[in-house]
Amino acid sequence: MLDLTYETPKIKTIAGAKHDWELVIGMEVHAQVSSNAKLFSGASTRFGAEPNSNVAFVDAAMPGMLPVINEYCVEQAVRTGLGLKAEINLVSAFDRKNYFYPDLPQGYQISQLYHPIVGEGEVLVELGDGTARKVRIERIHMEQDAGKSIHDMDPNMSFVDLNRTGVCLMEIVSRPDIRGPEEAAAYIAKLRQIMRYLGTCDGNMQNGNLRADVNVSICLPGAYEKYMETQDFSHLGTRCEIKNMNSMRFIQQAIEVEARRQIAIVEGGGEVEQETRLYDPDKGETRSMRSKEEAHDYRYFPDPDLMPLEIEQAWVDDIAKALPELPDEKKARFISDFGLSDYDASVLTADVESAGYFEAVAEGRDGKLAANWVINELFGRLKKEDHDITESPVSPAQLGGIIELITKGDISGKIAKDLFEIVYTEGGEPSEIVEKRGMKQVTDTGAIETAVDEVIAANPAQVEKAKANPKLAGWFVGQVMKATGGKANPKAVNQIVAAKLGL
Repeated sequence: MLDLTYETPKIKTIAGAKHDWELVIGMEVHAQVSSNAKLFSGASTRFGAEPNSNVAFVDAAMPGMLPVINEYCVEQAVRTGLGLKAEINLVSAFDRKNYFYPDLPQGYQISQLYHPIVGEGEVLVELGDGTARKVRIERIHMEQDAGKSIHDMDPNMSFVDLNRTGVCLMEIVSRPDIRGPEEAAAYIAKLRQIMRYLGTCDGNMQNGNLRADVNVSICLPGAYEKYMETQDFSHLGTRCEIKNMNSMRFIQQAIEVEARRQIAIVEGGGEVEQETRLYDPDKGETRSMRSKEEAHDYRYFPDPDLMPLEIEQAWVDDIAKALPELPDEKKARFISDFGLSDYDASVLTADVESAGYFEAVAEGRDGKLAANWVINELFGRLKKEDHDITESPVSPAQLGGIIELITKGDISGKIAKDLFEIVYTEGGEPSEIVEKRGMKQVTDTGAIETAVDEVIAANPAQVEKAKANPKLAGWFVGQVMKATGGKANPKAVNQIVAAKLGL
């Protein structure tokens, strides 16, 4: 079981610093909803389409065009909330956030400021040392994405691609419960894992389908504990937001860089100003983007084109009943049902495809042996060739067949590896390959005994050494296995060698 105790991490001080400092991090994760159509139009959400080809009249803000809410996007948001053990609000509403961007044709963004569809929830984040802690979710709201401005196609002009405009985003807002760079990355990874299991977001950070705004502040030891007792933010340092992060590695780097920047300011006698910043990975620094958001008047008001969204509890209950088994529950079941270690269960449940593959291999077979072959042999080979489980040339049935042959004693572990290589590169049914290529393990004790006698007769000097030092009996085992082409049953060989040598 996971240890939920947690020691607050410290950021090591910069040269000449006066104090140890602790980090406080909150995150706003923007997850693109897995849906074929946008939030308020029927335009396609397909990635990689020709610029401005996935644009409906409402996305382009043509006069008189009215938004019509996509029910499936609402369902996906509810499903995500349920997966995060969050409260589902049966009544929510959309607001207009007014600001100008060239890639936002309406001149405003439709979002949910005052009445989000999902309330408080939680995520159990597992850390590298085997411990875990809960990160509280404050809310999840739906909003439409903006388009994309492109500045590197012409030295004198910028271009606008509206394909993303109107795509449904879920903004998942955490409490400031994250305490270090590694934990921030683990939190993002856990969110992505859960949403992939749910099928609500593919989590593709490279395509911009999952990105995060990271709020970072520093405080002296003990301040966070006071905040947790009182929920008074004044105990925490002034936060700065690092905008639009779409790489877990860069998120960790940016947090470290920003923390050190704030430490230098405070210990130099200055005050950290609340602002939005951007991270430059090439220069290894954050730089100011704009002053604190609270200074901007976004003139939020209820969207007059959209009525309040009311959903029925029975509909929510139906969605809840159809939820798949989620990562934490699946991991616990793998440990219980298959006798796996915590580590092996974590690896196998890291994504839904791997978990499904393993379960198909292990069904009706030795779970531990199946886990060993899936993790060490298959995953190892796939990683070496930069493939994932969906690209595996070995099906669950084929790998299961290899495991059955091992379990029945038809092949040894060494032969099994040779067989795996054949199946991986050439395909075929394992039992048929074993028969056709004469790979079946020799279990006839008479034949093994003959091979042992021949090796002993040919090596009298080695016999005397083995009798003086029983550990050298392994040499005879190796010779017999070599003489039989690795087909002799290793257990039988060991027993017969020991008997023949009188050990």
